[in-house]
Amino acid sequence: MQRSFLWFWIGAAGLLLLLPGPAGRLLLDLIGGLTLAVFLVPFLLAGVAVVAWQLLQRRLQTCEVCGSTSLGGSACVACGHPFPGTEVVDSTGLRDIDASTATIDVDAIDVDAKGRKL
Repeated sequence: MQRSFLWFWIGAAGLLLLLPGPAGRLLLDLIGGLTLAVFLVPFLLAGVAVVAWQLLQRRLQTCEVCGSTSLGGSACVACGHPFPGTEVVDSTGLRDIDASTATIDVDAIDVDAKGRKL
């Protein structure tokens, strides 16, 4: 019957841990570092995920008209309704202004019959 060398390797590892030599210290440092990494990496990843989720939540906007959620932009992607606080600019570069609340300043200039300024 063939014997397993499992107990031999467990005994060798135990001796390395008990010996005050450099090999024992290296093994302890390696085990300690791996244990620390195994326990701390999930917490660090969870913290990064929480910060990323909060940043994403700040940039999401919900449309008042259709209720869809979009990331950034000045108008809703689904229905085209402008988000509050954004300035709507059409393809010509002009702003969409409500005519009932707009005020137009006009300067009067005297012009003679031939169209020249006086």
